[in-house]
Amino acid sequence: MTGPATPTPARPAAPDGPHAGTATTATAAPAGPHPATAAAAPAAAHPALAAGDPELAALVRAEERLQAGTLRLIPSENYVSAAVLEASGTVLQNKYSEGYPGRRYYEGQQVVDQVERLAVARAKAVFGTDHANVQPYSGSPANLAVYLAFARPGDTVMGMALPMGGHLTHGWGVSATGTWFRGVQYGVRRDTGLVDLDQVRDLALKERPKVIFCGGTALPRTIDFAAFAEIARETGAVLVADIAHIAGLVAGGAHPSPVPHVDVVSTTTHKTLRGPRGAMLMCREEHAKAIDKAVFPGLQGGPHNQTTAAIAVALREAAQPSFRTYAHRVVANARALADALLARGFDLVSGGTDNHLVLIDLTGRDVPGKIAAKALDRAGLVVNYNTVPYDPRKPFDPSGIRIGTPSLTSRGLGPEHMETVADWLDRGVAAAHAGDEDALAAIRAEVADLMARHPAPGIPA
Repeated sequence: MTGPATPTPARPAAPDGPHAGTATTATAAPAGPHPATAAAAPAAAHPALAAGDPELAALVRAEERLQAGTLRLIPSENYVSAAVLEASGTVLQNKYSEGYPGRRYYEGQQVVDQVERLAVARAKAVFGTDHANVQPYSGSPANLAVYLAFARPGDTVMGMALPMGGHLTHGWGVSATGTWFRGVQYGVRRDTGLVDLDQVRDLALKERPKVIFCGGTALPRTIDFAAFAEIARETGAVLVADIAHIAGLVAGGAHPSPVPHVDVVSTTTHKTLRGPRGAMLMCREEHAKAIDKAVFPGLQGGPHNQTTAAIAVALREAAQPSFRTYAHRVVANARALADALLARGFDLVSGGTDNHLVLIDLTGRDVPGKIAAKALDRAGLVVNYNTVPYDPRKPFDPSGIRIGTPSLTSRGLGPEHMETVADWLDRGVAAAHAGDEDALAAIRAEVADLMARHPAPGIPA
């Protein structure tokens, strides 16, 4: 893999703003603080859906109000632009397109081939990679395709343990990747909360895995891709970087790229990348045939063409200079929020963050993560309860909560707002401990007021 490149935008860059990079039509984006919001659907939203299925239309509008009126702090969520939403619902939905461009099993693919080639070219430009496959339906199938490309059932594979911040598909026992393959897991150091690279090396030398995954779902610190690459070379393993959470940060230069160091990059296309619910696999040219064969026909049938189109839009947005501003602001917000939480006595795994994510251990607050998360939800603060390393509690009732800054950054909030957010979290956790519903209601009113002043991109009023 050749390393990240700086693509030349196909059209003039969209203006900076809280959802910068979303104005991707030939017409210039409207001036103002929320260009994506200005491009959203008119007030009479979803007229066809409302006429055809009023019940579902009402549910969609209810979800829009929920997303618009609450502070979304789940690090795997984000707001996509109106352009991405529109691309997700075009007549490309009508097509079936087994195979790859120029090699389909159906006729009538002239336009679909161009759409997929456009998405592939943009992925390669944004991430500086030799090859890209944009067909995986989501992150889990993408990861499974990697195993199918490089391992056989019963082979040893290696990844971060789920309770330590890894993902189910990194060989964890309850996943197909841990039942079809022999999964071995590494973790983080107790004293620092950082990936234990000594353990990674010792385990890799002992177990000789065919595939090593680095990356995860609850890792607040920078991943040392070069160190993993050295271990993979020493043991002869294929190294895969799962950057589903940090892909937008990598694209925007706010996190080091794995591309120069690894064999394969796996990523979802939502989260920090602000695209649709899809996935991509990127790799060195030498692995292109194996990856493509594993995706189709090895694992999937026809791709979801409407999603491919929306991925192409998101990648064009990610190529704009203003997206780089967004990515760096996500990290600045997360660091400011972590500092504000530390000042209020919260225990943060690893002591802070280098990316978009903060993992809070609530053991010292005497409030389980699940109870805190549900209380915060009633306060208009949407988080998820999460295990913390060496958690004594069960996964469905863990000690921690996981928060992130991608969504709030897309709404235009900056580091100057993070003291307020930290105060809400502090008061919310205290209210959860005390069972104080009045305090939660007061926070919810304050949250709603701030959200009203920072509209959610892509959501009609």
